[in-house]
Amino acid sequence: MELAQKSRWAIAVLFFVNGFVQGGWAVQITQLVPRFGVDDKTIGHLILIFGLGALLLMPLSGILMAKIGSQRVVQLFSIATSVALIPLGLVKNIPSLVVALFTLGAMIGSMNVAMNANAVAVEKKLSKAILSFSHCSWSIGLFVSGSIGGYSVKHFGYLGHILLMSVAAILLVSMTLPFVMKDKPEPKENIKQPMRLPRSAKIYFIGVMALFGMIPECAVVDWSSRYLIKDLRADIEIASLAFALFACGMSVLRLIGDHIRDRYGAVWIIRASSILAAVGVLIAALAITPWMAIFGFALAGIGIANIVPIAFSAAGNQPGVLASTGMSIATTIGYLGTLMAPAPIGYLAEYIGFSAVYVLMALMLGSIFLMAPIVGRVGANKI
Repeated sequence: MELAQKSRWAIAVLFFVNGFVQGGWAVQITQLVPRFGVDDKTIGHLILIFGLGALLLMPLSGILMAKIGSQRVVQLFSIATSVALIPLGLVKNIPSLVVALFTLGAMIGSMNVAMNANAVAVEKKLSKAILSFSHCSWSIGLFVSGSIGGYSVKHFGYLGHILLMSVAAILLVSMTLPFVMKDKPEPKENIKQPMRLPRSAKIYFIGVMALFGMIPECAVVDWSSRYLIKDLRADIEIASLAFALFACGMSVLRLIGDHIRDRYGAVWIIRASSILAAVGVLIAALAITPWMAIFGFALAGIGIANIVPIAFSAAGNQPGVLASTGMSIATTIGYLGTLMAPAPIGYLAEYIGFSAVYVLMALMLGSIFLMAPIVGRVGANKI
């Protein structure tokens, strides 16, 4: 049990690193305009490349976990993720930027699948929910990255910022990997059987719930700084606080998310969270000052906080579905948000403005209220 507790903290640190690196990329989005002279449409395409890299490599992560367990897959992609930001600061043209972004997305996405699966394995070992706490660590990583990102870019330049992020990530990963919990791969007879997708529609609807939570999350992380700079005339230091405080809101609620889920049940938490998130995004959409928008995004972070962790926990604990299969399906569908959101947001922002786009995000979050029953009571009082 002591080993499992160490593993709980180890996987939490890796969630932090994943959020930290992704936050580093989010800060760099604002630098694409001065570096490459691109417009919002092109930025949308570039973020799309990032999401495409994540989407295409996620199933590979699931296949590897079935064969060798999540521990070694987590270790592999954690190392790769910690260094994947560096090429982003070295590229000089759009084609090489595309390659760097695809690789970064692939590493972050693959690490994400593996660390979620390992967290579910730790949940089962400890017989209590830890996934919200783990996702809290991701949000803290995003918050820290956003909080220092604007300052470091302003004072050290985009390359100095990237090197700072990368060195910190490498140090954290190197200290943490020995403590990642070793889990068993799937039985050989299961691997030898032809790969079949689950017939139950429930696992796919759980993935859609995650998708509807992650599209607005992506819209805030990737575009909120640009929204504040372009529409509300904020500078880079203030603008980067939008997704930083969004991440802070997520962190606070995810810190207590496992406790309130055990007490009130997953369905109740999903319903309350979806309404709060929708209201927060709507406030940001209608904001007339940068600080009003920042407040709305922070409120949205509180609401969005536990939607994805509960969905992923439910996916990894479905009767009759292998944990690695359920997690791979749900995370792949969910991370379609990082693929689907960026380019359409860029297109729409050009024609209808960011405010209207965020109103649409609020409606999407509100629809999750109706989907709440599909998570049942998985993870509410037992794993």
